[in-house]
Formats: sequence, C-alpha cells, structure tokens
Amino acid sequence: MRYWDASAIIPLIFEQTSSREAERWVAENPSIVVWTLTHVEAVSALRRLVREESLLESEAHRAEQVLEEVLARAHTVADVERVKETACRLLRTHALRAADAMQLGAALEWADGSARGLVFHTLDRRLALAAEREGFAVVGAAPGA
Repeated sequence: MRYWDASAIIPLIFEQTSSREAERWVAENPSIVVWTLTHVEAVSALRRLVREESLLESEAHRAEQVLEEVLARAHTVADVERVKETACRLLRTHALRAADAMQLGAALEWADGSARGLVFHTLDRRLALAAEREGFAVVGAAPGA
C-alpha cells in the first residue's frame, strides 16, 4: 500500500502531463491509501479548472466518475479526530496549508506514526518536503526542488 494525496490522484482521473507517471505508480503498487476528504479536494480542483475554462464540463463530469471508481478501490483513512490532532502538530512544524497538513496527518495515521519505509505520492513540493522530513519515501514532486 502507498499513500496518495489529492495532487497525485488528479492525474489518474483525467489526462495531464503527469498522468503517465501516475499510471506507472499504480502499476507498481495498485493499493492506494487516501484521506477521507481527498474526494472533496479532487472535486474542488476539477471545478476550479472548469471555472478557469481549462476543462470542459463534460470532461469534469467524466473525471468525477473515474474519481469515484478510484476511491471505491482505495483504503480510506477516516479517523478525523486523530488526523486533526496530528495535522495541528504538523502545522507547528512545517510550512503547510491546512489541507496539506490533513493529508500528511492522515498518512501518518495510516502509518501508525512510523513512516519509515512507506511511500507517499504527491506532486506538491512543499508537502513532499514535509512528508520526507516525517520519514516517508516521497514519490512524485522532488522535495528539494
């Protein structure tokens, strides 16, 4: 199993430059772990693209259907109270936005507090750096870039 934040899920649900890479990650290990609010973050990203006219409504609708399929097969971290507590610690430690702290908090809860040897997929450099500092092997964004 590998943890996927919302930025890594997006290329799985509609074609982007990073889609081939995301598909390769799934081929390597198809067991995906996500945070319970990843669905909301992904829909938000899709709707922002529609508002910016970078994505057609029909494409967003299809991407939401694919999102449902991907998330139906994923393991979901849903302990909101524990994740919230961990996210607050992460916000004191790392330069993260609230949603990213919740993503990393969920990954740490899935890891039962020990990220050593576990993979965290993200395309967000700031989140990648924090995940690396918390002990995850980061695949996606280069943390130091």
